[in-house]
Amino acid sequence: MRSDPVPFGGLLGIAPGGVPAYSSDYDSVDESQYPNRQAFRHQLDGLYIGYKWQCVEFARRWLYLNTGCIFDDVGMAYEIFNLRHVTHVESGEKRTLTACENGSERRPEYGGMLIWAEGGEFERTGHVAIITEVTDNYLRVAEQNVDHQRWPAGCDYSRELRARVDAHGQYWVQCSFGDAEILGWMIPAPHSGCGQSVDSTEPALLELKARQADTDTSRQSGWLNIANDDEQAYLHAMGAQALSLDPTLASTYFCISRCTESLLSHATNELHAMFMHATHHVLQHPELLARFQFPDEIVPRIQKSWDNRLSELITSRFDFALTTAGLKVYEYNCDSASCYMETGKIQGKWSRHYHVPDGRDAGEQLSAALVKTWKSCCAHHLVHILRDDDDEEAYHALYMQDIIRSAGINTRIVIKTDGLSFDDNGQIRDEYGDQVRWVWKTWAWETALDQLRAELAGEHITEPGRVSLADVLFHPDIMVYEPLWSLIPSNKAILPVLWDLYPDHPLLLRTEYEITEELRHSGYVTKPIVGRCGANIALFDQQQNELVSTGGRFDSQEQVVQALFPLPYVNNVYVQLCTFTAAGRYAGAAHEWILQW
Repeated sequence: MRSDPVPFGGLLGIAPGGVPAYSSDYDSVDESQYPNRQAFRHQLDGLYIGYKWQCVEFARRWLYLNTGCIFDDVGMAYEIFNLRHVTHVESGEKRTLTACENGSERRPEYGGMLIWAEGGEFERTGHVAIITEVTDNYLRVAEQNVDHQRWPAGCDYSRELRARVDAHGQYWVQCSFGDAEILGWMIPAPHSGCGQSVDSTEPALLELKARQADTDTSRQSGWLNIANDDEQAYLHAMGAQALSLDPTLASTYFCISRCTESLLSHATNELHAMFMHATHHVLQHPELLARFQFPDEIVPRIQKSWDNRLSELITSRFDFALTTAGLKVYEYNCDSASCYMETGKIQGKWSRHYHVPDGRDAGEQLSAALVKTWKSCCAHHLVHILRDDDDEEAYHALYMQDIIRSAGINTRIVIKTDGLSFDDNGQIRDEYGDQVRWVWKTWAWETALDQLRAELAGEHITEPGRVSLADVLFHPDIMVYEPLWSLIPSNKAILPVLWDLYPDHPLLLRTEYEITEELRHSGYVTKPIVGRCGANIALFDQQQNELVSTGGRFDSQEQVVQALFPLPYVNNVYVQLCTFTAAGRYAGAAHEWILQW
């Protein structure tokens, strides 16, 4: 007879190595101790471990306490099966993590991780447990977030799973839930003593390759389906069915190796977790938050957004430089990034039309990943899409509208704030009388902040009675995507914070609030903490000579100073790689080219 579940945070048992497992019975949470989502974040020795008391948190904590290593933070437990290294926290050494499918000849090992697929008992999330004992007939595991029951008396494990070895020497583990499936097990390598990184890649594999598609006149028929609103809008914006209007680039595309795409995927997931940790750090330190120049009136709302909507990011974009010297991130566009349609739709249609023979489209999974993310978010009934009166934003809005509709949610596009009005109760309604409750925007949050600053200064930004962008985005009864907290990781003032938290991290460039001797020695780039489209950026070499600078409207912003790491110059253009996320996880890649600096 099963006993009542142990209340949240109660001890379930002690795993080998003296690591306790706790109940995650969220129905019994004391809200006075856990008033918001932020209160569930668990840190150990200053290191973020995971959410109390989920299965991933236990696996990361067990590995850290027993081996000094930790694996990258993941959104869902089943994603651990795609990881290929753990990091030794003290030394920074990367150690190989080997994935073995259920039924492999290589058996599970003590201290490895057993991974369940998404679905059934572990719908949407999958599951992970630490392996504590392996025999021919059974396998024992320690875990959290399954049934919230105390472990059997005298046992240092939570469950015993039946195992069999077949005639071919393959090891099979049976799941105790009939509707769930075990993917396999992860085996961390022991300390090698060599200090080598598993991310070290042959420089030749990091080189971008420029290729030319056969775009001769025999294939000049249309490849955009102009019956689709987003493709018609793209054609209108471009003026032609093309990836580039520059005739010298009309047939050019770039190739990366499979190794590089894997590197981009892992880098994206790892960096997202790092930026989230840095965001939390900034919110805990007012002196750092002041660097972001937010109006004081908005800071409590940013904190509230972080506490309540941390997991509600739809999509975002990282900008990278990839050379034979390695991969470096420039910044994180976590608020209102662009190029989703080009990545998720256009580059694939172009490559198929011209029969590009090399590999596959690196953005082919983006649209499906975005649909899945919208299906799992809390928005329903009607999402209003707010955009500016701009050709590029027009096709981005239409592309996202198609994505949201594919997720089963109705949408309506609003240009600027046309047709919006206040009702007698202070709610905002569209021209059809429907209340605005959920919004996805192409506007940057900073645009609404500028309006708020103007209002606080006593300026009139709209005609009396007319709804402003700030009225919509800061309305207490409207939920906006991306969430308000995305202001912080999107602001380049976070880059020095990241460098302080993760000094000499191989994916980061040294970034400071002031020019230092180290930056003078390397050459440096000055950037406004808030900007768009590469505006108001200046590059300086090691002799302090200005190499190039760009104009723009962000010259009054505070600046950060980042180490110079030039983009690769390939086929007469500078090429930047971009990766895109869905719910904070890698979902595709594309490139942008810059004709000249």
